[in-house]
Amino acid sequence: MKESGLKLLSFPPDNPPLSIIAAAKIAGIDLPTQTSSSASFPTLTFSDGRKLHGNSVILRYIGRQAPIPNFYGDGDFHAAQIDEWLEYAPIISCGSEFENACSYMDVYLEKRTFFVSHYFSIADIAIWSGLAGAGPRWESMRKSNKYPNLVRWYNSISAEYSEPLKEVTALYVGKKGSGKPVAVKSKEVKSVNGDNSDKTKAGSRSTSEIDLPNAEMGKVRLRFAPEPSGFLHIGHSKAALLNQYFAQRYQGEVILRFDDTNPTKESNEFVENLIKDVETLGIKYQKITYTSDYFPKLMDLAEKMIREGKAYVDDTPREQMQKERMDGIESKCRSNSVEENLKLWKEMIAGSERGLQCCVRGKLDMQDPNKSLRDPVYYRCNPVPHHRIGSKYKIYPTYDFACPFVDAEEGITHALRSSEYHDRNAQYYRIQEDMGMRKVHIYEFSRLNMVYTLLSKRKLLWFVQNGKVDGWDDPRFPTVQGIVRRGLKIEALIQFIVEQGASKNLNLMEWDKLWTINKKIIDPVCPRHTAVIEERRLLLTLTNGPDKPFVRIIPRHKKYEGAGEKATTFTKRIWLDYADAECISVGEEVTLMDWGNAIVKEIIKDQDGNITQLVGVLHLEGSVKTTKLKLTWLAETNELVNLTLMEFDYLITKKKLEEGEDFLDVLNPCTKKEIAAVGDSNMRNLKQGEILQLERKGYYRCDVPFIRSSKPVVLFAIPDGRQQSVSK
Repeated sequence: MKESGLKLLSFPPDNPPLSIIAAAKIAGIDLPTQTSSSASFPTLTFSDGRKLHGNSVILRYIGRQAPIPNFYGDGDFHAAQIDEWLEYAPIISCGSEFENACSYMDVYLEKRTFFVSHYFSIADIAIWSGLAGAGPRWESMRKSNKYPNLVRWYNSISAEYSEPLKEVTALYVGKKGSGKPVAVKSKEVKSVNGDNSDKTKAGSRSTSEIDLPNAEMGKVRLRFAPEPSGFLHIGHSKAALLNQYFAQRYQGEVILRFDDTNPTKESNEFVENLIKDVETLGIKYQKITYTSDYFPKLMDLAEKMIREGKAYVDDTPREQMQKERMDGIESKCRSNSVEENLKLWKEMIAGSERGLQCCVRGKLDMQDPNKSLRDPVYYRCNPVPHHRIGSKYKIYPTYDFACPFVDAEEGITHALRSSEYHDRNAQYYRIQEDMGMRKVHIYEFSRLNMVYTLLSKRKLLWFVQNGKVDGWDDPRFPTVQGIVRRGLKIEALIQFIVEQGASKNLNLMEWDKLWTINKKIIDPVCPRHTAVIEERRLLLTLTNGPDKPFVRIIPRHKKYEGAGEKATTFTKRIWLDYADAECISVGEEVTLMDWGNAIVKEIIKDQDGNITQLVGVLHLEGSVKTTKLKLTWLAETNELVNLTLMEFDYLITKKKLEEGEDFLDVLNPCTKKEIAAVGDSNMRNLKQGEILQLERKGYYRCDVPFIRSSKPVVLFAIPDGRQQSVSK
């Protein structure tokens, strides 16, 4: 190696930079590694304190320093080609783009041995590492021989550098499950070419390192049990994805169960949308069950417990009962005879006037310091028809009573619950014990809380019922359907949640982090288009411009061929944003993107000083490197598409509500903004749900595609992780 002094390669525990580690291994470079839970990207630190950041930057450095001919190309042109492939490599891990990427590379390799020129280079390592890191997904592709040229190339690299690559994959690539890189224990230092140099135990661990207590491989059974009283939101997503994660890790299974014990709040609409949301998240459930399937058994069990003196019927008014529980005062009904309790139980089943005054309570311990054990309610009356079984029942079990029973009855081995229920764990175990049921292990994780966000379904329902949003899939909502409609890719949500792991520490997370992950996924592949804001847009007349309009076909994404092509029209008069025109000085040379330079000769204003038009000349021989302003523009043509650009803000103006604080006091009065614009003619072909970038404006998702000229295409602005203040 030409330069010594390398000290350490550090990287996130759940995202080892396979290409860097493999390149160092192949080049014989001794590169100690260390994981850092605070890192978000690889960092190479030198002994003198200097640092390099980022996968591609470090890989290029190794390419230059390695004693391998042409490892980073044999000249500037080949080095530039290698750079293109380094930028392309992350697309391989972009979920839905995986097969497109494989198809593109397969065609590219039809008559090639390596990705660049005739030499093995870091471009080959970057692509090889991306495929290897895809785990089972790539392995199934290899076996299917769907991409023969890509498989031929991959097998050739694997065979040529068998020993180092096998060592890297054994250390860092998962053999089963998700195919994600295996996380190394935090702070555990390894040398790429040696043994562990420091086995300091982790201060924190990633999801893949956390064990379920008493879990046996192949015997783990979990359940995700939402109440069908709303749509799935980002908080529920964490629970759903953690259940799937552990099921895959232990080769177990997940049941999707609807906890439908409160007919007042529940509906079939919510059931259908929860199933849709769970499938959107990619949760592979073994079957769907309903707590209501067990109502007959639960009623029999409640009556049995009344007969055994483990439960009693209480007609104490709700407010008084709550006060007595807080104060540790036993109900007057606690000492009722079994006969009296059974008599009132029959009244409850009938839904009589007397029965409606009563509930069934467990006889636990009214003096226990843990108030959840102070005779909790097991059954209550509710005459509202159930969404699945109609008016068959007038009584329904509480979650506290039904959940321990159904978990045990369905063979659940581990019940994942957020730590906000910690005080109720003792109640869960006690009720299971009184029922005579098998014990189910509870595993806690921290509830996911987001800044400026309400996750209470009751509060979200208020926004829907009061017309503050357009429904449960409103892009301002934290529901899965809402954030996907806003432009979030599910791969980003999964990565965001898995990065947090199953920590039990309370989290108040910034949305910026999630949107930053999302940007990294969409930016390499989303097509580029141009728009000009309608208000005060003005014309730049190019006096030496084309007398007749002409069209060029150019890529929709300069670095991703899979995005396709677009037609760009060039005319003598072009539209500019007024905000851009205000920045231009007379005589200034500017760059018209995708065309070339122009010199503005004249700025015409009205009597109020407002710019009305510009006059200039093309100067296509000018250098784009010398201009300060790079302007987007549109040809003056009747083919332009009308657009409505939608921007959204948080529904509340406070990062976190304090206990007892009313969310109605911090409502954001302005959460939606519409901006009229015109876009290039190619936007007629946008499909609903397609993500694009309006150059120099940001990322957008097409919510309403082109139907007719009089109806604008509606684009939703996608946050990119650069925090914006709450609207004033």
